[in-house]
Amino acid sequence: MTTFDDAPQTPPAPFTVTVSAPPAVVPAPLEMGDDDTTAERLQLTSRFVTRNGEPWIPVMGEYHFSRDLPENWERELRKMKAGGISVLATYVLWIVHEEIRGELRWDGRRDLRRFIETADRVGLRVMLRIGPWAHGETRNGGFPDWLQALPIGHRSDDPAYLAVTRRWYGGIEEQVRGLFHTSENPEGPIIGIQVDNELYDDGPHLATLRALAEEVGMRASLWTATGWGGAQLPRGRVLPVYAGYSDGFWEESDTGWPDFGEMHFTYSTVRDDLSVGADLRAADVRAADLRGADLRGAAADEDSDAGLGADDPWPFVTCELGGGMAVAYHRRPLVDPDDVAALALTKMGSGSAWQGYYMYHGGLQVRGELSSTQESQATGYPNDVPVRDYDFFAPLGTVGAQRPHFHALRQQHLLLDAFGAALAPAATTIPTRIDGGPRWAVRSDGARGFLFLNNHQPAIAALPDLDGVHFDVRLGDHAITVPTAPIAVPGGAYAVWPLRQAYPGVPALTVTAQPITQITDGDRTVVLFAASEGIDVELQLEGVDAAEISGAEVRVEDEAVRAVPSLPPGLDCEVRIGDTILVFLDRKTAESVWRGDVDGRDTVILWPGGGWFDDDGFRAVLDDGAGVIGAFPALRDPDLAPLPAEGSVFARHAVAAGPAPLSLDVPAFGARPTVPVRTGGPSGRFSAPTDDDFADAATVEVHLPRGALEAGAGERSVLTLDWTGDVMRVMIGDSLIADQFWYGRPFEIDLTPHREVLATQPLTLNAFAWAARSPVYVAPRVRPGGGEDVLEIRSAVVRRTATASFR
Repeated sequence: MTTFDDAPQTPPAPFTVTVSAPPAVVPAPLEMGDDDTTAERLQLTSRFVTRNGEPWIPVMGEYHFSRDLPENWERELRKMKAGGISVLATYVLWIVHEEIRGELRWDGRRDLRRFIETADRVGLRVMLRIGPWAHGETRNGGFPDWLQALPIGHRSDDPAYLAVTRRWYGGIEEQVRGLFHTSENPEGPIIGIQVDNELYDDGPHLATLRALAEEVGMRASLWTATGWGGAQLPRGRVLPVYAGYSDGFWEESDTGWPDFGEMHFTYSTVRDDLSVGADLRAADVRAADLRGADLRGAAADEDSDAGLGADDPWPFVTCELGGGMAVAYHRRPLVDPDDVAALALTKMGSGSAWQGYYMYHGGLQVRGELSSTQESQATGYPNDVPVRDYDFFAPLGTVGAQRPHFHALRQQHLLLDAFGAALAPAATTIPTRIDGGPRWAVRSDGARGFLFLNNHQPAIAALPDLDGVHFDVRLGDHAITVPTAPIAVPGGAYAVWPLRQAYPGVPALTVTAQPITQITDGDRTVVLFAASEGIDVELQLEGVDAAEISGAEVRVEDEAVRAVPSLPPGLDCEVRIGDTILVFLDRKTAESVWRGDVDGRDTVILWPGGGWFDDDGFRAVLDDGAGVIGAFPALRDPDLAPLPAEGSVFARHAVAAGPAPLSLDVPAFGARPTVPVRTGGPSGRFSAPTDDDFADAATVEVHLPRGALEAGAGERSVLTLDWTGDVMRVMIGDSLIADQFWYGRPFEIDLTPHREVLATQPLTLNAFAWAARSPVYVAPRVRPGGGEDVLEIRSAVVRRTATASFR
């Protein structure tokens, strides 16, 4: 139970900031956006996006249709929607669709139209990234080999290049015709188009690409281009979009935490990160010199003021907040879930008007008919990446796993959905940094706001606890000290707190807890908050009679009403004010909150595992132990077994266990061969083993029992290997189905597409040991110690997913 403590005699002075009313919002000086007659119109102001005239903060997640199987698309898109994604971003990778010149394919995993129609059915809008060059750790940046070999000025206004690009754009337009959001077709799901990617030195060419796409019939409310690297963009013709990663595989193998890392965990109005793609820019220059190409500098119609983006007169939009991080052979970052969530919250506090994640869903690199399609030193890149693996440690993994940061981010996305209209217009004020002080910012309209706090950095540079922290925020005529007495902020904490925000029955609330969502059923309104571990919940209320408050210890001083909940955070931690119930949840429970349609009712679900909403209600992925599901309003299925309530809001029911995992006996590797140390590519980085090298790899066979391959229709059997080594390939016969550069995390392999063949054939694991003196970067906290080469599989477990629907 939390109580008021007597104030210390000499408390530390609060950290202070004075927030002025922000400048007036005006239309953004961009040649895009719907006209006022368009239903569901999208428009851009100088600070935020509007939808039908109302402020809107979209949440965008990247998922590449060609890197997954069509039978998975709808389920995985529903997971994205349930995670709070409102806009789907996807690359159309040219090499996947036209590996052989003149044979443009849209079948199977290449079926762009089917994918977008599925996204539309699920309720997602679409940002189409059409290239021609994409990167995405793809061979030739997505160019087919035949295109790469043409003696033309690639990625320029060379007429020969534009001719082949026109044909490519025309092929895309033919596939998505009728799916664009326009005034004539307001229900169309495609709301935006990105042209090219990471082109930093030729703004006129980007303008040409937009014009070319429009000439072949593409229409979009928004046109974007990546703005990082100090990109020179055609002013007004494209909206710059930005990136932010907690680590980078593109750094050198002797780099610890990259220099760029800290900026993404520090509040700042700087939008650009000059380091993203910097190694490829250097490689591009070298390659251009070799072929005599003309890399143009700034032109008169480019935006010479783009710089780092801090003063741009349009919204701060992101498209590549790191949902995790890919690995290269020479460098394998270990990004933690809290790294992803803290970075996302820091960008939100820095003024982001559009949260975009890359990747949000992992996948597998496509195996072409002529070659593999991954980035490699053999194709001129500085880096070797795995032949198949593109898991990215994304919130949704390659095998569909809903990881801890999926749940942590969903909590933020629910906030944006419920309260984004208040946050979007709020301008960012960032106090001057004080050595040893907290990292914080305020987004405010001048009278109300949100205080953002971040005390998290990745483990390699973790931040310490901070003592004596409280904040004095001056909002117009109002001065707020929050919390009212100094507190210790734990290392690793990150949160956003409302400042004088209005809720039903509460004209103004300031509270040291993060809003999640608000829902009304009948005469009851429930507002859910997440308490931060180690930080007590304290409410400051305006316009509320202290006598109306229950479930808290209340104190009135100088007409200010303060309250602390009577119970610790949890389902029963309720503070009632009239017909409004404020519920303060502990972290674990807060990250189990979902919201969606259940049998036609807007419903908040409490479920700690995986799941999604479908036409039947909420579909929960069953754990191997019995579980509990909660709901408000209550579920109506009469067959559900009720459980005793915790608090007055959520009805709770017992959930049966799913199938138990199957442990496999995997033979020990008979040898521990290591990868030959070689360097290659334009940067001279360490090289991955070649196909020929794998003739010398250690090999074991895994025979799968029939029970490991049994699962319900549409559900999965996933093999998880807990192993240590260097590189592993998983084969069925001569077919490579999965691979991994070991970096400290388990290796997940989806057996589902291979059930039939695995009934008669084994899996073959080909692997190299981790060399005791390997020069490759692996995070120090997981890097093997000692002087021995290491190759071991500690466990091999098959998990067969099963789900249950709740209504």
